[in-house]
Amino acid sequence: MIVLASASPARLALLRGAGLDPKVIVSGVDEESFSAYSPAALSLDLAKAKASAVAGGLDEGLVIGCDSILELDGRPYGKPATNEEAAERWRVLRGRTGRLVTGHCVIDVAAGRQAAEVATTVIHFGQPSDDEIAAYTATGEPLGLAGAFSIEGRGGWFVDGIDGDHGNVLGISLPLTRRLFEELGYTVTSFWR
Repeated sequence: MIVLASASPARLALLRGAGLDPKVIVSGVDEESFSAYSPAALSLDLAKAKASAVAGGLDEGLVIGCDSILELDGRPYGKPATNEEAAERWRVLRGRTGRLVTGHCVIDVAAGRQAAEVATTVIHFGQPSDDEIAAYTATGEPLGLAGAFSIEGRGGWFVDGIDGDHGNVLGISLPLTRRLFEELGYTVTSFWR
């Protein structure tokens, strides 16, 4: 059994599209209560906390926990809570290059083992006008998303390109997750539906 410790529809869709059918159990971890020395460390700590919170209530299965954070100039940019915060974020991002870091943690519940690592993708942001930013944030799409954008949604119009794993920008790196499964002694193909 595969369990996704996330409410992210993009993560779930990516895993389903790649042949898995995970059960979803949202961790309930308070992301605001965490801090770390770097955005990458923070994303990894949160991924581990989410996976551990869900694994604690299970007897078996592989639990996948992830957390994404946008890093710009060494600062973490999490999920905006309001349209105003999202618009301000976009005024900072436009024309810049950031790094989307996603902590990944897979826990083998029965064995009591875990494997964890961070994936990084470079994001080259376009230069949307103030009117475009206002229109985008008014859709509500950027709310609750790392970096205030969804590359597979309306936000994709304002991303000029990426260097690295596209799936990581959606919230989960399939190649990294496969390697974490292997580290725990599993092949991802054995879970294909």
